[in-house]
Parts: sequence; structure tokens; C-alpha cells
Amino acid sequence: MKRALCVTIATLGLAAASPAGAADFKIVANPSVKASDISLDHLRDVFLGNRLSLPGSGSVEPVLARAGAAHEVFLKSMGKTDAGLLTYYRRLAFTGKAAMPKICGSDAEVIEYVAKTKGAIGYVSAEAKAPGTKALGLK
Repeated sequence: MKRALCVTIATLGLAAASPAGAADFKIVANPSVKASDISLDHLRDVFLGNRLSLPGSGSVEPVLARAGAAHEVFLKSMGKTDAGLLTYYRRLAFTGKAAMPKICGSDAEVIEYVAKTKGAIGYVSAEAKAPGTKALGLK
């Protein structure tokens, strides 16, 4: 019994640490983005400014949410805190390596911006309806 409890707790811990908490947010992209899925490593690279394009898709523009449950899970997948990510971007901008990304206040704003901006890629809560965008699978 005790062993089964330990295995259950360990399994739950691994599930909580699963890549990007995929059930808690989804990646949305402008239809101009040709990719149909994205790896967690590529997602990190795009949102940390290390990758400016996706295979076959040309350049991409990351779009951040300002707050919310999806944003918190997304930050964990990036290995950053909210303040840490903003400091990271400010450092990139200050050194001229990248510009500050678009930051939206809600899922609706992220969806609206991504839908109208060629190459835009963002994240929203898993249950959000995202007309005008396409969902990218997280592999």
C-alpha cells in the first residue's frame, strides 16, 4: 500500500512537470505559419529570441499574454518567471539583439493580434476559441 502511494505521488509529480502542461494552454499561429506542430525546444527558442523562424514557415513573431493561468503554465515551460522573462527581453532589447515582443492583456487580444499579423505565434488557454488562427500541436 505504502509503495503504491509513493508510485502514485511520483507519477503525479512527473505529470505536473510534463512538457508545457500541454492541457493548460495551446499554441496558436497566424495561418501564414506553415508548420502544423512545434517541439518544446523550438517553442522555447522562438519565445526566447534564439529562433526567428520555423521550418518552412519563414519568420515568426512571438506574442505574449500579460497574465492568467495559461501564462503561468507557459512561463514554467520556458523556465522563467514573469519578471524574469520581461528582464530577459529588456536585456535583449537594450543590447539590440531583439525587440520587445507584443504583450496582450487577454486570450481574446492574443487571438485577435495573431489572426491579423503574418507570422505571429502566441499561446492561449486550452479552452479558448481562436477564430482566424491555427492551432499548432506541441510535440
